[in-house]
Parts: sequence; C-alpha cells; structure tokens
Amino acid sequence: MFTATYPASFLPEDDGNGFHVRFPDLPEALTGGADFEDTLVQATDCLAEAIAGRIARGDKIPVPSRVKSGQHPVSVPLYLAPKLALYLALREGGMPNTELAKRLGVSETVVRRMLDPKHNTKPERIQAALGSLGKRIVVRFEDAA
Repeated sequence: MFTATYPASFLPEDDGNGFHVRFPDLPEALTGGADFEDTLVQATDCLAEAIAGRIARGDKIPVPSRVKSGQHPVSVPLYLAPKLALYLALREGGMPNTELAKRLGVSETVVRRMLDPKHNTKPERIQAALGSLGKRIVVRFEDAA
C-alpha cells in the first residue's frame, strides 16, 4: 500500500519571520510561509507541483519515508492522488499507455489526460483504469496533526 503523505521539515527563517520547507524525499520541493498555517498551505502546494512535475516528466516517484520527530506530514492533495495512483500502477506493471487504452477501450490520448495533473479527470474513470490494473484506491480519514 502506498500512502501519499511525505515528511517535511519546517525550519524557522533566520530573521524569525516564518519558515522554509524541505522535503527529504523530494529535493526539488522547496518553499516557505509566513506562519505555520501559511507554511502548511504552501508545503501542500509545493508537494503537488513536485509530484506533478515528476509525473509529467515520467520520473520515478519516491516512496515517502517515515515522518521523524520534528517533521510534519504533508499529504498529496486529493485532486492529484488518483492520478498519482494510476501513474504508480502503470510504472509498477511496466505497462505503456497504449496497452491501458486498449484494455479500457479508449484512445491513448484519454490515458494521457488521465495522467495529466492539470486535466480535470472524473475520479470514476481513474478508478476504472486502476481496476483494470488490479488496483483500487482506499480512502482513510485521520485526525489532523
């Protein structure tokens, strides 16, 4: 099971105003915020952009490491999580987009759009694609940190 929550270090700025953020698993993901709440919002957006960039480039998505003391868990936003799940399932199975398209009875363009972080894809379509790959999405609710 892949849990799309990454650890982030919220480090105080030298001048004491706000934080800068680093994701140990995603070195390209750097951001900051004016206070804790703003930093959390900025970190979530930064994480989404880093994951979206890796999907767009066809790069490896690292498995999130465990959250250590002093780190904060930051989850991949809900709009991106199903696309991430599909991307990971395709990579895990070594399946090209064309094969998934054939299984679903759609064009390869439709599969590309399902993987495009900027394209608004119906969750049911991604759920069907994941089902054809022997995967499913599980939603879990937790107390906020």
